[in-house]
Amino acid sequence: MSNLKPKLYQLCLTFIQNRIENIEYSLQQARQASNDDTKSSAGDKYETTREMMQQEMDRNSKLLYEAGQQKIALQQIENVDAAKEVKNGSLVITSGGNFYISISAGELKLDGQSFFAVSQAAPIGKFLIGKKVGEEMIFNGKKYLISEIL
Repeated sequence: MSNLKPKLYQLCLTFIQNRIENIEYSLQQARQASNDDTKSSAGDKYETTREMMQQEMDRNSKLLYEAGQQKIALQQIENVDAAKEVKNGSLVITSGGNFYISISAGELKLDGQSFFAVSQAAPIGKFLIGKKVGEEMIFNGKKYLISEIL
């Protein structure tokens, strides 16, 4: 079990790096489309298309910033030690699922098991923070018993 956290960390890092690459590609495509349209269009169509491309670039720039912030947050928990209570960077093994408190990356498959990478700001993340081994709780109508915190 002790080698799970570094592997989950790597999966999350790959997830966020792929996300950043995809956003950068979309941003590059929008810039290229805007530049191409500038060369070939005139009048109202040009202004409308240019505005749409600018909105797309603004949206992608915001997504890129948020993904960068996620990467920074992830890097801050790379070597978090096991603790008596759940904190950012903890791997929480429960009767209702396994949760890696890190970034919102969804379900990760590792060694035939499912783990859910969730941020501490996500509802289940907020719920788990501060809990201890042996605690039983109900979240969204489902019972969870914490058996291990790594």
